[in-house]
Amino acid sequence: MDDEGGYPNGQSDPKKPQQEQTGEDSEKMETITRIIEMEWEMFQRVNNEGGRADCQDDWETFRVMRESQYECWPLDVLVSLLVGIQRAEEDGRNVVTEKYARMMASTSPEKYKDLEPFLPRLSEEKKELVEEIIRYHRSWMLEHRRKYPNLSARGRVLFSENDTEWNTSAETYLRGELLTWSESTLRLYRKFVQQCWDSGVNLVIEQDRRMVKLYGFRSLEEAEERNRTDH
Repeated sequence: MDDEGGYPNGQSDPKKPQQEQTGEDSEKMETITRIIEMEWEMFQRVNNEGGRADCQDDWETFRVMRESQYECWPLDVLVSLLVGIQRAEEDGRNVVTEKYARMMASTSPEKYKDLEPFLPRLSEEKKELVEEIIRYHRSWMLEHRRKYPNLSARGRVLFSENDTEWNTSAETYLRGELLTWSESTLRLYRKFVQQCWDSGVNLVIEQDRRMVKLYGFRSLEEAEERNRTDH
């Protein structure tokens, strides 16, 4: 299992930058922290073929990958996501397990057929919202690969058409995750994604920018140079 698909970066001991926080900033970070803690707890309960995966013991990588994503999002999306995770927990559902199961629709369709009856039913609205969001992300992924080819090469393959049973694309990973969200969270996130698109913000690049800074790089450009594939 490869939970987040981060790339090797030559850095260790990722540090959390210290910043003065407003009341809303504080609430946002508290919400992010709670989401990540709940996801980590669920991640620990995921059962894998072949036994426990190494990434289930790598808290720091998990934290950096999740935090760099969530820091880009507005508070309303984060709060809605947290509520959804809490409700799932109350209902005895593990959304991280569900995420991996949903990915198998692309990576292992025959196995997915056996799992699907045990997963929550997907409404047509949810499926449409997810695919609309993914269209934006596909464009952003391509731009990221064009601007930062070395970093892109260190991560997952980009698109679902390149999936194999043992190689899950960034698109399939995203789809699996989005399908675990509530429709209300998806609507809020779609609105945010549309706002990013309209203002020329590439959310994939912004998330990567935050991630490399947590690993100690000053910029994406510095990380790109340090991750040259010909080194």
